[in-house]
Amino acid sequence: MGEWQHFAHGADIGVRGWGATPAGAFEQAARAMTAVVTDPAAVRPERSVAIECRAPDAELLLYEWLNALIFHMATQRMLFAEFAVSITGGELHAEARGEPVDVARHAPAVEVKGATFTELAVRQEADGRWCAQCVIDV
Repeated sequence: MGEWQHFAHGADIGVRGWGATPAGAFEQAARAMTAVVTDPAAVRPERSVAIECRAPDAELLLYEWLNALIFHMATQRMLFAEFAVSITGGELHAEARGEPVDVARHAPAVEVKGATFTELAVRQEADGRWCAQCVIDV
């Protein structure tokens, strides 16, 4: 099972996810990003969005993944809480499940503007888990 957390960074906020694999860490980083806006447990997995990204390395792939999610959040006015990610080489294939924003129920705290290169990292920790992190512009 993965886990996630936020970390402080000036006026923005960092998101960090851990998992048994890089894909699991990417899923948890996405969950942490949702938690910047609202409680992920309040988001119903009613609709599915397919997302595909490519990048030459894991860090840029994380950047592309989070920004693809932000694009769908903004253009479809959705929040996502469940993620299924697979990574092969420099390609990511994912399914994000969520629902349209319900302002009364979700009480969005902030608008996520984009993932940044600040503190962007994907690495294997000493305990064997993978960590994926970056700072999110809010």
